[in-house]
Amino acid sequence: ILGPDHPDTLLSVCILALVLQSQGKYDESEVMNRRALEGRETVLGPNHPSTLTSVDNLAIVLESQGKYDESEWMNRRALEDSENILGIDHPDTLISVSNLARVLRIQGKYTGSQTMYRHALQGCSK
Repeated sequence: ILGPDHPDTLLSVCILALVLQSQGKYDESEVMNRRALEGRETVLGPNHPSTLTSVDNLAIVLESQGKYDESEWMNRRALEDSENILGIDHPDTLISVSNLARVLRIQGKYTGSQTMYRHALQGCSK
C-alpha cells in the first residue's frame, strides 16, 4: 500500500533486520539493513537521524559476522555524521562512540578503543 520506499515500510525493514539478527541470521539481517540504509539515504537523506540509525545497525551486524574492517568503517561514518548532525555529546553520538570502541577492541586496536571508551564515559558523565 505504502510502497517499498515509504518511511514506514523502511522502518518495518529495520525491525525485520533486528529480528533476523536476534535469531543469528546475520546474512539475511545484513541484506535487510543494507536495504533500509539505501532506502533511508534516498528518501530521508544521509543526514536524517533514522539514516544514522541504519548506519549503526549495519555496523553492528557486520561486527556480528566478523567483518570487522567494514564494521569499523561504518562505525566511523556513523560517529562522524552523528557528531556533525547531533553534536558530540548527544546520547546517540555517544552510542556511536561506544560502538566504534567495541569494534576497535575486538580488532586488538586497544589504544584507539581506550580513547573512544574514555570519550564515551566523559560524555555520559555530563
